[in-house]
Amino acid sequence: MQVVGAAGIGKTRLLSEFARRADARGHIVLRGSGSDLHRDLAFWVFVDALDEYVEGVEPRRLRLENLDADVRTGLAHVFPSLTGLGGGTPGLQDERYRTNRAVRELLERLAATKPLVLILDDFHWADPASVDLVASLLHRRPAAAVLIVLAARPHQVSPRLATALERAVRDGELERLTLGPLTSDEARELVGEAGDDAHARALYDESGGNPFYLEQLARSPRRSTTAIEDGAVSLAGLQVPPMVAAGLAEELGLLSIGTRRVLEGASVAGDPFEPELAAAAAGVGEQDAMEAIDELVRQDLVRLTDVPRRFRFRHPIVRRALYETTPAAWRIGAHERAATALAQRGAAAGAYAHHVELSARIGNVDAIASLTEAGDRAAQRAPATAARWFAAALRLLPDAASTSQRVLLLSRNASALAATGQLAGAHAALLESLAIVGPEPTALRVKLSTTCARVEHLIGEHERAQARLETALTELVGADSPEAVGLMMELAMGAAHRMDYESMRAWADRAARAGRRLDDPALRAASVAALARAGAFAGATAQALDVCDETAALVDALSDEQLARRLDAATYLAGAETYVHRFDAAQRHAERAMAVGLATGQGQFFPLLLGTLGSLWSLRGQLAGAAEPLDGAIEAARMTGNAHTVAWALFGRSMVALQAGDVELARATAQEGVDLAGDGRPSHLSAWAAMALAGALLHSGEPQKAVDVLTDSAGGAELPLTTPNWRAHSLELLTRCLLAADRPEAARRAAACARATAGPLPLALPMAMADRAVAAVALQDGEAGTAAELALRSAEALEQVGTPIEAAVSRTLAGRALAAAGEHDEAVAQLERAVLDLNRVGASRFRAATERELRKLGRHIHHRTRPGQAGETGVASLTERELQIARLIIDHQTNTQIAAALFLSKKTIESHIRNMFRKLDAGSRAQIATAVERADRVAAPG
Repeated sequence: MQVVGAAGIGKTRLLSEFARRADARGHIVLRGSGSDLHRDLAFWVFVDALDEYVEGVEPRRLRLENLDADVRTGLAHVFPSLTGLGGGTPGLQDERYRTNRAVRELLERLAATKPLVLILDDFHWADPASVDLVASLLHRRPAAAVLIVLAARPHQVSPRLATALERAVRDGELERLTLGPLTSDEARELVGEAGDDAHARALYDESGGNPFYLEQLARSPRRSTTAIEDGAVSLAGLQVPPMVAAGLAEELGLLSIGTRRVLEGASVAGDPFEPELAAAAAGVGEQDAMEAIDELVRQDLVRLTDVPRRFRFRHPIVRRALYETTPAAWRIGAHERAATALAQRGAAAGAYAHHVELSARIGNVDAIASLTEAGDRAAQRAPATAARWFAAALRLLPDAASTSQRVLLLSRNASALAATGQLAGAHAALLESLAIVGPEPTALRVKLSTTCARVEHLIGEHERAQARLETALTELVGADSPEAVGLMMELAMGAAHRMDYESMRAWADRAARAGRRLDDPALRAASVAALARAGAFAGATAQALDVCDETAALVDALSDEQLARRLDAATYLAGAETYVHRFDAAQRHAERAMAVGLATGQGQFFPLLLGTLGSLWSLRGQLAGAAEPLDGAIEAARMTGNAHTVAWALFGRSMVALQAGDVELARATAQEGVDLAGDGRPSHLSAWAAMALAGALLHSGEPQKAVDVLTDSAGGAELPLTTPNWRAHSLELLTRCLLAADRPEAARRAAACARATAGPLPLALPMAMADRAVAAVALQDGEAGTAAELALRSAEALEQVGTPIEAAVSRTLAGRALAAAGEHDEAVAQLERAVLDLNRVGASRFRAATERELRKLGRHIHHRTRPGQAGETGVASLTERELQIARLIIDHQTNTQIAAALFLSKKTIESHIRNMFRKLDAGSRAQIATAVERADRVAAPG
């Protein structure tokens, strides 16, 4: 739920009543609040709400020790009370979504026995990490009785939060309650004014029915109805009526000098504040501060909180009014005193960075170091905050600062900005760095040029990026140096952005020839991998196959430590192997790259790797374990704000959703991917996204729209902009769409084009897809025998390639053709085999289509009960996750391999297997496999 209203309109009071009623029902009620002075503390709103409560919960109730290691680590780096849960790093920028998932799991455990109501007030002041977390929770709600209530002022939330909230309202995931002003009668009731006298009317007119303004005017010592000045007084962007501002001033004017000074110190310390920090900021002793706070509580200017030794202002407007009326020079000193006090008590640099930012002198070495440390600590979990601290440190650098120090801060700032999608700012920082280092072709300049070109590719300035890299290459003295090889690889990858695959291949060939001459195994492997990828993209398939062999030997010979130096070697190899349809090898290399990247803190290739793995999981029928990491990839990509990264992740998710039978999700994710990738210029990404959308549209009963999407994105009826090795695959889909749209002549042309495209390629998959396209047309033309022969040949080839769902689709087509040819028993046999294969991998929609064909032939279909229902026994009692693991056991995978495939811990896999031993009364993995295989056979029709 979202509660929306202007400052003072009554949001906090409404939430208090909401909390009281929820508590009376026996719910767990936890409250946190954003603050304009805490917008730089990562996850502050959630820490404020949850930390104290979690610290006091009986450990056995939450069973946090049973959480996966990455979940424990994520929680440990969010909540101070859970720092003992895990060690290690807080995760990669590219994997911030794991922290969000850790908090989601914590909420689920808190709500395991009682409903949980989490109230987050003043969320318009939330820090970026808290905003990301709420966006994640809106996208994927906790699987428990959890109600999250947000309160925020209208038009003051961040664009990212506003987008997430609007999407949630549209999808029916969020209820929005907008608060308006009180009526005149309600206003009189609130302030106790009797009758309809002139004073009550004046109060109402001046306040506009705003409850806070009404109460402030009513408590004003003079209760004057005469405005001090015309117009409004601005406080923190709010237009506060002058009488209200005057009333606040009068109320504060009644305080003693000492008490007023402590209150001013508290306004600097924050809201909520601790007495010790308020005293330090005010420059008074702690005992004097405590006495002053007692008076302030009596005057209802500050109030107690549920946390000991923590106080809040009566209202944020009171704090802001007080803060802005303090003398500017005194305020600088107060911030400096607060920073010193926090540093002396051992607080993390991020806890006092904002005080340093507001008080430090230019050239202050300690301040620069503190801000840099705060930025480094925030970079992984909260890069938006890190960018603020790096920028603050840059402002404090003296003119005489060293080039290396300034460039280091600029580079870190650029990285943090890029991680949050602020690509223009990142680009500006990199250009400034290049201007500082000068024109000499140093290793630093090459590195900065490469990074700058990557950002330029992301913002669509491909020609500028290419020119920058070519200039950097010509400036290098050694054409065979490691720097030169790296630049040529970047030039090859840049050509791919422009779909100039021949240029991509030429640059990659130069890089590989130079790389082979270097005594650097990792760089050699990476350069040859770039050539394999370029050859596969360009359709030079024979060369690509040979170079894949060479690259695989080089990569497999690298230790993990060596591979960590050039993670692109395994990443590009996996992409090349996917394009030449070596799916087993591609998955193995992609998963190794992921594992090494996780272990060494390198996440820059994760979006590409997860997109590649998503395609592989879909093709290979590994659907059950694919959704979770792909959802994570989408979530992580959204945090970056980079449209192409999001689109690539959405493509993988759409393909898996379509194979699993969730056409609605497949269509939604594919449509969003097309919208993001379609920047008016053709690209391989837009073509892939369109293919996913066309598949979803076909299954939604809109074949002509699917045809339009395919042909518009890929350059026409022959889809010339698709890569050669996958063109037959796209043309086969186009053939089916045209047949469904009752356009047989166009379908014949598409099928013939698929056959012509596949013929020259030394690959089985394109010809198998072409055979299926021609078979579909033949069946439409009444040539059932020919159709059956081609479809069966397609099915057998696709099984050999390792694409079980595509093979089953071909086998279903063969069954239809055999039935049309009068071969009833053989048709049934082929359809039943297809159903069994589709059931095994969980491709429910395709299975349902095949079962319809069986029903037409008079076969009865029997389905077992959904896995995991209460009261079930045997295989029927297994959860979806347990069935997923069982099927990987059937594939002879070890626990370690299963854990890697599902991105779970080995301990979690072992726990699931123990549960299966108990449920199936099994004594070995083999018995689990036998039981599940037998159940699948029973579930098949027949």
